[in-house]
Amino acid sequence: MAVDLVIDVENTPGSLARIAAAISDAGVNIAAATCVGPADRAELHILVKHAEAARHSLALSHDVTVSREREVVVVDVEDVPGVLADLTRRIAQAGVNIDLVYVATGNRVVFGADDLPALREALALAPGHVH
Repeated sequence: MAVDLVIDVENTPGSLARIAAAISDAGVNIAAATCVGPADRAELHILVKHAEAARHSLALSHDVTVSREREVVVVDVEDVPGVLADLTRRIAQAGVNIDLVYVATGNRVVFGADDLPALREALALAPGHVH
């Protein structure tokens, strides 16, 4: 199961490095990450398969708390123009509102929505492999 963890971090040099090290020290691979926050704080999203181990390592080693987590849908895609447009068009035609999207390693796109079953159904018709 792919899980998006959200961590509120200080927007200072080294914050991401400390978090990434704690997660890797737990033996958890970060398959994707995105960080947004132009001010003193930032919201870090990381994609992992083993959320419990990542949460535990962060809490123990860096006193970092995961503020939110949820299952997301990950789609294998080709790295060609128009893929994101095609996928999001299918999602829109199914009436699903996505509230999260970012690119992961290995030509994959991560989607989040309140209605994951409908999101999966909309993407099942898309070329590629849906996780």
